[in-house]
Amino acid sequence: MSVLKISGGRELRGTARVHGAKNSVLPIIAASLLANGETVLHNCPKLSDVDAAIKILRHLGCSAERAGNEVIIDSRGLSRLDIPHGLMREMRSSVIFLGAMLARGGEAELSLPGGCELGPRPIDLHLGALRELGAEITEEGGSIICRAAKLWGRRVNLSFPSVGATENTMLAASLADGTTIITNAAREPEIWDLQCYLRALGVAVYGAGTPTVTVEGTKISASVSHSVIPDRIVAATYLAAAAATRSEIELTDVIPAHLSTVIEVLGEMGCDIRVERERIRVSSDGKLRAVRPIITGPYPGFPTDAQPQLMAAALKARGTTAFVENIFDNRYRHVGEMRRLGADIKLEGRVAMVTGARKLHGAPVTATDLRGGAALVVAALGAEGVTEISGVHHIDRGYDGLEDTLRAVGAKIERV
Repeated sequence: MSVLKISGGRELRGTARVHGAKNSVLPIIAASLLANGETVLHNCPKLSDVDAAIKILRHLGCSAERAGNEVIIDSRGLSRLDIPHGLMREMRSSVIFLGAMLARGGEAELSLPGGCELGPRPIDLHLGALRELGAEITEEGGSIICRAAKLWGRRVNLSFPSVGATENTMLAASLADGTTIITNAAREPEIWDLQCYLRALGVAVYGAGTPTVTVEGTKISASVSHSVIPDRIVAATYLAAAAATRSEIELTDVIPAHLSTVIEVLGEMGCDIRVERERIRVSSDGKLRAVRPIITGPYPGFPTDAQPQLMAAALKARGTTAFVENIFDNRYRHVGEMRRLGADIKLEGRVAMVTGARKLHGAPVTATDLRGGAALVVAALGAEGVTEISGVHHIDRGYDGLEDTLRAVGAKIERV
């Protein structure tokens, strides 16, 4: 098993490019099933989750190959409508194939999804939305079986603005008969990117970025090319690393508007942040200060996926910062590992009280999930001495060449 070995306490200087968004490319890969043609995805990151999605496509009978930062998919050979348990366990987001398989083939079978164990993330919203569109859903032996001779456009109201449920509904509605109106839809940038891809296929879909998304179902047979948006969570991780290490770095190929809440918090901490069209420059003099409570919520609120990394930066801030986690029940699994580095963090339910400005020291720690693992990297960069992080496979799910990017800006980090 790989281990990341980090010698902390070094300043970072230079430029880092932000790769394509994991949370954008995965639903678009699923949406490629609708195309019944060839899809070329540009700016596609090399991630284990993307590899798992490609395996799913091949299992379903599609052709899928990588060429550098491109993935070429041909979904005309679709011949199966099931995802086995082994592939489901590799990637939690594999549930996003449900709506596309149902729309294209009239049925879909999959087991309950895997991925990071951040507490219960039921897919009830996904299934309820598909039922509204006309699907019949049963559970047999740990598998979910969906069937629909025909899908119908309907008004679908989500009780919570779930990203996955919004995406699955958009995919199923793309081939439905009539117009589907999704209310209380998720507003994340990744929803907008999916809309752009579906429009390229010829689907009349609009409203992404607002609480109401409208999809007019249509027949599709198209070959398209699409470039994936930059990963805002990867960008947030590098910004947090600069803040924690008294550094100055510039991020390129980034959309600053997608990071407004993160930029605001780092500015309050004392970082100097300058924003251009597709660039962000952050400078930290190491004199960070505690900020108002950081409360996670659906976009445009503070992203739960950036909460652990900002907590790692707050370990270097004078005073106490409160974090309130409103999305996942078990998002604080990284806290125990941060304490091994000398962090002062007190937990009470969904609230973490982080008292910073203590001297952190290197220690062996374990990544237990994707974003918590990235946060341990940020904390290790700001600690004195050597930190060894195991469980790197979690980090590889969402970061393409993390150690290479950090080494290029001066970090002493290696995979052993």
